Amino acid sequence: MGRVKWRSITTYNYIMTTGEAVRKRHKGSSNGARAGVKNHAKEPVQWGRAWEVDWFSLTGVILLLCFAPFIVFFFIMACDQYQCSITHPLLDLYNGDATLLTIWNRAPSFTWAAAKIYAIWVTFQVVLYMCVPDFMHKILPGYVGGVQEGARTPAGLINKYEVNGLQCWIITHVLWVANAQYFHWFSPTIIIDNWIPLLWCTNILGYAVSTFAFIKAYLFPTNPEDCKFTGNIFYNYMMGIEFNPRIGKWFDFKLFFNGRPGIVAWTLINLSYAAKQQELYGHVTNSMILVNVLQAIYVLDFFWNEAWYLKTIDICHDHFGWYLGWGDCVWLPFLYTLQGLYLVYNPVQLATPHATGVLILGLAGYYIFRSGNHQKDLFRRTEGNCKIWGKKPTFIECSYRSADGRIHKSKLMTSGFWGVARHMNYTGDLMGSLAYCLACGGEHLLPYFYIVYMTILLVHRCIRDEHRCSNKYGKDWERYTAAVPYRLLPNIF
Repeated sequence: MGRVKWRSITTYNYIMTTGEAVRKRHKGSSNGARAGVKNHAKEPVQWGRAWEVDWFSLTGVILLLCFAPFIVFFFIMACDQYQCSITHPLLDLYNGDATLLTIWNRAPSFTWAAAKIYAIWVTFQVVLYMCVPDFMHKILPGYVGGVQEGARTPAGLINKYEVNGLQCWIITHVLWVANAQYFHWFSPTIIIDNWIPLLWCTNILGYAVSTFAFIKAYLFPTNPEDCKFTGNIFYNYMMGIEFNPRIGKWFDFKLFFNGRPGIVAWTLINLSYAAKQQELYGHVTNSMILVNVLQAIYVLDFFWNEAWYLKTIDICHDHFGWYLGWGDCVWLPFLYTLQGLYLVYNPVQLATPHATGVLILGLAGYYIFRSGNHQKDLFRRTEGNCKIWGKKPTFIECSYRSADGRIHKSKLMTSGFWGVARHMNYTGDLMGSLAYCLACGGEHLLPYFYIVYMTILLVHRCIRDEHRCSNKYGKDWERYTAAVPYRLLPNIF
């Protein structure tokens, strides 16, 4: 999704400590250690994901459950059958030149060869995740890996994670390059050559893991106190019940499926697209190189900062359901890589000024995204005893209660990028997303789905984040929004 992945992998705007207070539904053991100040209140404030579901939210959930898989199929089918045009299949249906059944029948079906490829891939990532403890933090200065603590959960627990995503990414890509250059176990185009059959395989895993997590929450939850039941089966299935479902001590569903297998695969998918372009046309276009480079920077940034990612909304606030399980398995690898897929079918050689502009936009967006997150992380680690843009940072002092009634202190920074807008990192994210799309030229709409989707996603996330913050911090949040009045764009929004 990572961003979500189909939820974005962008950061949540909590500065010091984060958590999401929930009502205790059960009593039970936990996988984490309690932490916090021992000040008790009679009733903690209820904030975070909904306990009750209104009809509008329920309608949206049902529509997503029904139509999101078809959206993915539509875009992939449009490239396979219509050279990535999203209007031609609709016109064919309207004019009677095609039917839904004929389009469906023309699409490649499930194959056991694709199932074998995907099973090997997921198994390999599980082995790397579970069986190869991180050693990169011992040899790379500044990299934080190994066993790390996450943020406080809604019930006041702190889970531990084995952070080894960068190591998994490096091992995977070294083997990929070694195979392409020396071993030749499989073709570098193996992914694109099996793309639609792999779509069916990823759907099977996405639905299987989501259903398993749903049943597990009822029968044997990892942390019963961190479960949320709304009373609505559709909402529970999509948004998740368990906060941190685990198998054993270390296999954390959210960390694994958010980071692997989808995001590790992201750059491999793009490399497979580039290999296919070389195979078909005898060269790789500068637009394909731009997409590979800019998206690889984002992926590497994610894994370099995986320990920091433990403090973001995906881990800190989202429960694990279909939204994350299916989204990370299907939505992320197929829709986040649309630009590369488009360029396989429609190779674009950009003029030098165009290519330069795309590169500058992408790098500027990354700079804002990374610098903003670095400022926040520095502020949190030093408890404000640092300099942001050459000055001591200003902040709003806040407090909140966790579900166990304990009062915790927090600080919301109002300096640096966080003084320009409350979600300036999202602005940088959107600049990078637009750069990916602009690399594809302007002949078709399909590559621009990504920027449309990310804009909707991040604007919605701004509103959702701030609703949670308002419930969490109360009047302290009002003071913060008065100090930093804009969300994404200074003087505009």
